[in-house]
Amino acid sequence: MDPENQPGNGEVAGVASAGDGDVDPRARELQAMAAGVFQPLPAEPVAGDNDLSPARVDLGRMLYFDARLSKNQDISCNSCHQLDRFGVDGEPTSPGHKGQRGSRNSPTVYNASLQIAQFWDGRAADVEEQAGGPILNPVEMAMPSAEAVTALLKSIPGYGPMFARAFPGVDDPVSYENAAVAIGAFERGLLTPGPLDRFLEGDLLALTPEQQEGMRTFMEVGCTTCHTGATVGGQMFQKLGLVKPYETADLGRYEVTHQEADRYVFKVPSLRNVAETGPWFHDGSVGTLDEAITRMARHQLGKELTPEQVASIATFLGALTGTVDSQYTARPELPASGPDTPAPDPS
Repeated sequence: MDPENQPGNGEVAGVASAGDGDVDPRARELQAMAAGVFQPLPAEPVAGDNDLSPARVDLGRMLYFDARLSKNQDISCNSCHQLDRFGVDGEPTSPGHKGQRGSRNSPTVYNASLQIAQFWDGRAADVEEQAGGPILNPVEMAMPSAEAVTALLKSIPGYGPMFARAFPGVDDPVSYENAAVAIGAFERGLLTPGPLDRFLEGDLLALTPEQQEGMRTFMEVGCTTCHTGATVGGQMFQKLGLVKPYETADLGRYEVTHQEADRYVFKVPSLRNVAETGPWFHDGSVGTLDEAITRMARHQLGKELTPEQVASIATFLGALTGTVDSQYTARPELPASGPDTPAPDPS
């Protein structure tokens, strides 16, 4: 990641970026309260069990943009998780193979590696496991098997040396499994630090007075019951309709665990970049941020917010829009297909 885009670069924690006389005394109190609920994004990607070598990250970037990993060679990871659109496609649900659509909204890939699990139902433990799922999903990229993916990758001459550098010491490094690991390595670098991080690290002027007031409202009404941590969400599972029932046919995490307690339970979404990642909710059915705030307060907290409260919270959520490292996310030149590379299959 570009160090100039990291939160806290050149700043000293606890020190405002202007003279103390320019800072509302309540800002220091708010910053102290917020520091107990939120955390800044890490300055560097968190590797987990992966190896974030430049060779593996560069390979993952190429694979992320390579539509040949889909049956008809027209869908890549970036098709649904567009890196120049804050990691989403702006659709309620994303079009897949032959225009099919699933039942759930494609969440942003930015900062996803820091969350408790992946997918709305948490069925993948990390971004590496998640990366392999859509490739084989018949509704999404629709490749017929892991073996077919491996064969396709091996048919592209340029990928062989790249996999060898990314997975040194592995006898046969080109594989579907290693492709998912490489994509995960790239995704772990998709961090978007922004004004919230600077505020938490001591720049008390990083948030406007209106954004600070929105943060107070956000905490006071109870949004931090679920939306906490560095990703402002994504750290727990919760029932949709916790206080007031929410009408949805999607059974959520129940479809993974088959435990009655998980009926209508979903992963709490991260609110990082939330103002840029609509439409909202698991099914993409909510078209405005104000409506999303209103519904969440009603169904999760049992509260009817005033228009002023909704507007204030929305103002704070705008401060969660971060900086995308355009150099890191730039579309790379992909290796050319070989004579044995399969043709697109629209069937």
